[in-house]
Amino acid sequence: MKENHKQRLFLGLDTSAYTTSLALVDQDEKLIIDSRLPLLVKKGSLGLRQSEAVFNHIINLPQLWQKEVKALDNTILTAIAVSTRPRPVDDSYMPVFKVSEAFGLFLAQTMGLCYFPSSHQEGHIFTGLWSAGLPQGRYLVIHLSGGTTELVSSEEIISGRLTLELIGGSTDLHAGQFVDRLGLAMGLDFPAGPKLEELARQSGNDLPELPVAVKDCGVSFSGPASHAERLLKQNCRRENLARAIEICIADSLIAAVNNYHENPANYQGLLTIGGVVANHFIRERLKQKLTGWNLFFPRPELASDNAVGLAVQAARLHSVNY
Repeated sequence: MKENHKQRLFLGLDTSAYTTSLALVDQDEKLIIDSRLPLLVKKGSLGLRQSEAVFNHIINLPQLWQKEVKALDNTILTAIAVSTRPRPVDDSYMPVFKVSEAFGLFLAQTMGLCYFPSSHQEGHIFTGLWSAGLPQGRYLVIHLSGGTTELVSSEEIISGRLTLELIGGSTDLHAGQFVDRLGLAMGLDFPAGPKLEELARQSGNDLPELPVAVKDCGVSFSGPASHAERLLKQNCRRENLARAIEICIADSLIAAVNNYHENPANYQGLLTIGGVVANHFIRERLKQKLTGWNLFFPRPELASDNAVGLAVQAARLHSVNY
């Protein structure tokens, strides 16, 4: 009988391209653990091969588990949700997510847990909804990261289950790739987002203008990136170019949203997620320009890759199914 009074915990696991993540929430979705380890990228390198990332995750996950397993003392670990692929579509696949899938299945089978396969994108969306304190409903979502630049319609009718519809997004380079490519050219370490934001804060008034390449809800960053590289070779001030990159990314998204002719009243708001959204300038510009929408963001520290949303999803799915 005593065991029934123990706190129930729900686990999320995510092994993305550059971060190993583990999170725990309780039955009330209170965050207990948010633990992450970045994957090591050599200085001057523009990322990792999938084989290198998989190896890093295999090293990192046992370390995270050993570090955080004490949080399970006097609790009942009940369910686990893991990212098994980048997006919840049939052809979505990356080897890195096989690591969280394998570890998640192993834990579920050995500990008798309810197992819920999910995706990296769904994890980000649930993190954003949970962080912003939003109720279930229909939201337009901007997903901005190194591997994804998408405009998605998201609806949670059944708790823990998302129905997603792709509206638009990048036709070539993703926003995070744009930042990292130019950041590396500027001499910044990978990932370049935080340092590029610091650089942009020192910009002056004489800013270069990068083209905004948007057709309907499709966004292209390859042209703007090439233009920025030419400006850099012409000795454009790095601080000013960094701010121009932020403006280009924000204005491209604003144009894509404005080209989406659905009435904002049909949504409960616009949620922006992903690592690029940690950038404060981009957040503020979206707020200023997208005046017809109720905008929501996760806390900056929860914009980057994490497993919090997956843990929240595990708790919700368990409450509905058991």
